[in-house]
Amino acid sequence: MPSYDKEIIKKQAYVEKLLSGLVPEIEPVVRADNPLHYRNKVHAAVGISRGKVIAGTYEPGTHRIIDGGGNDLENEAAVAVIEDIVKIANKYHMSVYNEKTGTGLLRRVLIRTADGTGQMLVVVVLGDFMFPGKKNFVKTLVSKHPEITSIVININKRKDSMILGDKSEVVYGPGFITDTLLGKKFTISAESFYQVNHDQAEKLYSKAFEYASLDKSSRVLDAYCGTGTIGICASDRCGSVVGVEINPRAVSDAKKNIRLNDASNVSVIKADATEYMNEVSSSSEPERFDVVILDPPREGTTPEFISACGKLAPSRIVYISCNPETLARDLKLFAAEGYKAVKACPVDMFCFTEHVECVVLLNKA
Repeated sequence: MPSYDKEIIKKQAYVEKLLSGLVPEIEPVVRADNPLHYRNKVHAAVGISRGKVIAGTYEPGTHRIIDGGGNDLENEAAVAVIEDIVKIANKYHMSVYNEKTGTGLLRRVLIRTADGTGQMLVVVVLGDFMFPGKKNFVKTLVSKHPEITSIVININKRKDSMILGDKSEVVYGPGFITDTLLGKKFTISAESFYQVNHDQAEKLYSKAFEYASLDKSSRVLDAYCGTGTIGICASDRCGSVVGVEINPRAVSDAKKNIRLNDASNVSVIKADATEYMNEVSSSSEPERFDVVILDPPREGTTPEFISACGKLAPSRIVYISCNPETLARDLKLFAAEGYKAVKACPVDMFCFTEHVECVVLLNKA
């Protein structure tokens, strides 16, 4: 593996170059205490090599499977489970899905682990509904790995690159796991969005809340809220939170998480973030938000969202970005709406990759 110190220096320089002239203070990158084996979501494609079942990541730009690829960054317990699934498949001569013919059984394995609770969800993705020996497979796997708390069989007959299909069957446990993040509980199913680096996510959110300067009177908008992790973690620090998310499955998960944490001061609305902001900012009686926290996808937010922020005029905006390049673009638009970037902090969420998250505080000028 390359030097972690050198990687941090490189990411710091990358962020400082992009945000130069836009943010007066850029804090040092928040490092990971352990930059290896942090990924709590592990996916392996299954294939055949020299007559044996193998599992691993795809070689970049191809569908050639690298046996055991990606292990340095993946949860070690999850990797061990995948290795044993391969052994079971070889021992019992399980058929493997063929992408060209659309035949065969074992297609992929997806494992999600909860660092806060130690729970593990195993999702076995098959290319057919018929699974001979299913009970023995489950019994054998659980006997080898008692840390497994749930197993789901997913059927994927699609011809595209989607990992999961539309039909699933819970064959062991509740079909989901529960993790803790900053003292709050979150249920994680096969499809749920959840940060892949638990420890760094806690640091990221803590930095965002530090910048937000929340108090019991603060009314917060959590834009692009996903499954509600930010808003729920902020719920004890503020008066109320309104989350906005367009993905219906994420909204459903967010509502479950709100109930799980008795976060009665948090609500979530299914809507496009920009459309919601346009609606509330153009109302005859606009919503009042003291703080807007946004965590958009890699393409960043929209000029319309930023313009609506200018109309609503929250005193503080906390921008969490997974792409410093679109962040730099958006900060210029926020400046035009009267928001001055005060400081930024890079957070190394994805160690030993080119990606780096950033948290930026903007104040109304």
